[in-house]
Amino acid sequence: MDQGFPAQHTTTTTVTTSTTTTQPNIRFDPSYTKTLPGMLKILQVALNLLGFICITVSSQSNSSRGAWFNTVAMSGFWFTGILLVFYLFHIIEKFSKIPWLQIEFIFCGLWTIFYMLAASLAAGHATYIEAFGAAAFFGFCAMVVYGYDAWLKFHASRSGALAQGQHTPKQISTVTSPAY
Repeated sequence: MDQGFPAQHTTTTTVTTSTTTTQPNIRFDPSYTKTLPGMLKILQVALNLLGFICITVSSQSNSSRGAWFNTVAMSGFWFTGILLVFYLFHIIEKFSKIPWLQIEFIFCGLWTIFYMLAASLAAGHATYIEAFGAAAFFGFCAMVVYGYDAWLKFHASRSGALAQGQHTPKQISTVTSPAY
């Protein structure tokens, strides 16, 4: 017998599978507001509304700069607000086949760019109208929040995470010894 090899050996096989757990019933769950994505959505809704109010109360709200800012702010307000309601009532989980993370990533990425443009235009007009300066501040804050949210959604999407629900990993190990 060769001294380099043992007389017996053990083979271990580990199989990892993942089970997706979603609950298709619609229910109100306020705990979503305590998560990072929930807090980001609430902050986005608030920043959209504050920027919109600042532009609307100014004397130049009908200018092209004001109209663009208000379009960005109100579109963001409604889309993010509806998503927040969908998450609070687990509608996202009910329709888990829809690629929610990719949709949110694209939206947040676009709104980051849109807010950069809208806030820059408002800041350029801030020397004439103070309300535009306040709107620019809220716009730049919204740009940062939407950008961070886009970054989170990108990484969650790449890792295969679910927008709502759980992946439950199962590991099955088998040990096989040869019969002699």
